[in-house]
Amino acid sequence: MVLKASERGKIPPFIVMDVMKAASALEMDGREIVHLEVGQPDTGLPMNAVEPVRKLIGEAALGYTIANGIFELRERIVGHYKVNYGVQVDAESIFITTGSSAGFQLAFLSAFDPGDRVALASPGYPAYRHILTSLGLDPVLLQVGNETRFQPTVALLESLETPVDGLILASPSNPTGTILPREEFENIIEHCRSRGIRVVSDEIYHGISYGADVTTAASSGAPEIVVNSFSKYFSMTGWRIGWLVVPPDLARSVECLAQNHYISPPTISQWAAVHVFDCLDELEGNVLRYQKNRELLLKGLPLAGIDKMAPSDGAFYLYADVSEFTDNSIAYCQSLLDQVGVAITPGVDFDPLNGHQTVRISFAGSTENIEDAVKKITAWQKSVGV
Repeated sequence: MVLKASERGKIPPFIVMDVMKAASALEMDGREIVHLEVGQPDTGLPMNAVEPVRKLIGEAALGYTIANGIFELRERIVGHYKVNYGVQVDAESIFITTGSSAGFQLAFLSAFDPGDRVALASPGYPAYRHILTSLGLDPVLLQVGNETRFQPTVALLESLETPVDGLILASPSNPTGTILPREEFENIIEHCRSRGIRVVSDEIYHGISYGADVTTAASSGAPEIVVNSFSKYFSMTGWRIGWLVVPPDLARSVECLAQNHYISPPTISQWAAVHVFDCLDELEGNVLRYQKNRELLLKGLPLAGIDKMAPSDGAFYLYADVSEFTDNSIAYCQSLLDQVGVAITPGVDFDPLNGHQTVRISFAGSTENIEDAVKKITAWQKSVGV
């Protein structure tokens, strides 16, 4: 007898994780690998947060918390919005989540029903598409490029023949790092509000930008859902902790979903997140390193013939056109990994239509790794005659 298996799991893989898996297998065989595939800082929990967390482990029970997270952390996030954006957010609208991944699930489950259509930019973060599909929602890809700085526009939304129920905005974006200027961001928000389109604003790379200002969709009573995370700027990737800012009409839905799906976010991670707000000097030092790494790649990659890149206004990625060298980005990245031990991500992860000619390079690691990678990529390109 063949047992039933759900169609929900038959979604494409998150290819960057497959690349990471292949790179790790090579490391287990003794190879030295330069990891530029995964978008995570190589720094640990900021030092000023380490000792308070160490004390908690020995002294506190660290049991369940309420589903929307400890009050102390939500209050720190309220202060974060007031200081950094001049925006007032109600602590009751903040929900602590098990990373932004759980945040997206809660956002999509609370705002949309099966069959609803949600628009998003392509290239874009692949898990948006895959989570939406697994929940029975219909991802509507807005093909974007240099002409729109890889961001959605009001014109693109108006060009859709069938209306959409939602829109995902990401600024800074993954994989391109582009940032929507405030006026364009606000125009899109206003367009969506006037047409009953729920916006989910991915703001997990806020804090990491290189001269361009970012805009938040968060404010008390706003109908947008904001997703944020402690993984990127706050350097807490493995702690799996993030947050939502939820509009009043969805707050109880999100709470009930969170109670039943997750019970509560990890308690130790919540307390660690409270203390990282006291580590801003160290975190800003990380951003300066990302900026240096970015400059090294912008100068070094053209020497390897890779000179067509999306504007990297923020985050820690370069999204590069490699169409002069390949029409198969998966094979290109696999060869680079196998032959010289540099792991990068094929663009098909982010763009099913045109990603076979692009790659994403993460510069979240050490400057030494970036320098090493540039040398290896340049030598490899020359050795294979590209």
